[in-house]
Amino acid sequence: MTHQAPARGDAAGSTDGRTPWALREHAFLGDGERGALVSPRGEIVWLCAPRWDSEAVFSRLIGGAGQYVVCPEDDWHAAGGSYEDGTLIRVSRWVTTDAVIECRDALALPAAPGRLVLLRRVRAERAPAGGTGVRVLLDARPGFGSTRMSTPRRETGESGTGRPGTVWTSSGGGLRLRWTGVPEAEPGDDGSLRAALTLRAGERRDLVLEIGPDEAGDSADLLDTRRLWEETERHWHRSVPDCSGLLAPRDARQAYAVLAGLTSSAGGMAAAATTSLPEHAGEGRNYDYRYAWLRDQCYAGIAVAAHGPHPLLERTVGFVTARVLEAGDALRPAYTVTGAHVPAERSLRLRGYPGGSDRVGNHAGSQFQLDTYGEVLQLYAAAAGHGHLDDPEARRAAQTAVTAVEHNWQRPEAGLWELEDRWWTHSRLSVVTGLRALAGHLPDKEARRPRELADAVLAETRRRCLRPDGVWARAADDGTLDAALLLPLARGALPQDDPSTARFLAAVEEELSEDGFVYRFRHDERPLADAEGAFLLCGFMMALAARHQGDMTAAVRWFERSRSAYGPPGLYAEEFDVVQRQLRGNLPQAFVHALLLENAVRLAG
Repeated sequence: MTHQAPARGDAAGSTDGRTPWALREHAFLGDGERGALVSPRGEIVWLCAPRWDSEAVFSRLIGGAGQYVVCPEDDWHAAGGSYEDGTLIRVSRWVTTDAVIECRDALALPAAPGRLVLLRRVRAERAPAGGTGVRVLLDARPGFGSTRMSTPRRETGESGTGRPGTVWTSSGGGLRLRWTGVPEAEPGDDGSLRAALTLRAGERRDLVLEIGPDEAGDSADLLDTRRLWEETERHWHRSVPDCSGLLAPRDARQAYAVLAGLTSSAGGMAAAATTSLPEHAGEGRNYDYRYAWLRDQCYAGIAVAAHGPHPLLERTVGFVTARVLEAGDALRPAYTVTGAHVPAERSLRLRGYPGGSDRVGNHAGSQFQLDTYGEVLQLYAAAAGHGHLDDPEARRAAQTAVTAVEHNWQRPEAGLWELEDRWWTHSRLSVVTGLRALAGHLPDKEARRPRELADAVLAETRRRCLRPDGVWARAADDGTLDAALLLPLARGALPQDDPSTARFLAAVEEELSEDGFVYRFRHDERPLADAEGAFLLCGFMMALAARHQGDMTAAVRWFERSRSAYGPPGLYAEEFDVVQRQLRGNLPQAFVHALLLENAVRLAG
């Protein structure tokens, strides 16, 4: 039996009345198929199940019901924590009046697309003689909090080693939940489970939560926690390469782990784990990023290719190739991580994160964005160095993309920032970059077509979009600046000595930067920081552009400034509030981590 949760205006399922943490405080767990956000209080406040674009079962982050808490009973504690190097295994640490408690969290790997397993290992590192208290609450609410689970039932399970144990089960919203590790939990009529544990120094508890379709049978052996942890550790160690030779090697390795944790077995990479987190309070810019933007995934693939022939590159090329061959010149900028169409936007009956909204779905799924083809072509050129262009399907997809540019480059389109259809300069320079990069990996006879097309696009773009002062305008009908142009200029749209590149970099630094951070463009006459946060993607683009101009000192300076804009867990959101030193937008943002990784590779030279 299911029950309806409170509607907008109620306490959103909160058991303690506390307000949300700042975005920068949240850690991310990911297994490629879905992701969770963990607060410093040990609360899982966001998790969609069973997939990225499914409805959330824990949605307190945006004002819904549902949470999973493991934290000290003593509210007087200091919180901290860190990731284990090169993984998304997160260890939270709390220092209380007389104890130190740690909780090790991870989504188990290898992951199954339709079923998640969440591991939580709580341990008392230090405790008084009588032990220290740990509070545990599991309250899953499918449907973004609209549905309660059935009253949990106690069952007896048996591990592969023959050890019996208690397994709590419940169902609701088409999902079935199994939970182990807390046999003394007290079930509630609202479908929750609560417990107060006492741990002595050195003592630990392993909690394992499985959520999957209600009609499916049991799969994971939830009682064999040692095997689950060992397989998860091995998977991370195999998946994330050594980055010791790079600039900022630990951050680069962590960025790779984030990208891996966002990339599904179907190959699609979620742009972020969350929806509706505000870019700027009150501005109405709150979007659902739980889908795969081909542009963002190309950024990630190009960054990985710059480092080596790692598995993440192969998955990226495979996913992009399938989409290009399916769509041809009707390529959409965004898909679900399995390649399906993105649903239209709709609102939930939730209050939203403070300053944000409650949207799911995304209108970008029905737009045309020319620059996507440019990034696709750049991906194929980058992957060619690792043999991927030798694959007939990839070669055919590359030629399909060239044909699509031929047919569409004069057409007004929504562009990188997904605005009204116009003749955006960035889109044209992006396809010029991609065409030229691809031609460099083709035999002379095949290379002629993309080279001639690149020359034609550049000539018309120069005629329509280069201002009289030699600075690139944002669009054919808009003479203002757009920092997005930094990336195609950094990647070879123009010869290195073309004077317009240096002039454009100087103009961006003068008009679109503040305190070492870079903004996208001016929305209006307000100061930059009043309209939105600094765009971290653009800061990393500036670093690449400075490097392209041969100014390594400036490149490292821009890189280090942008790299500083993270929260305590070391994650990056889309924007950074320069004045308040806060993260803005959805978290973690894949394209920011991708450009950090690319800079770490290229600046290491």
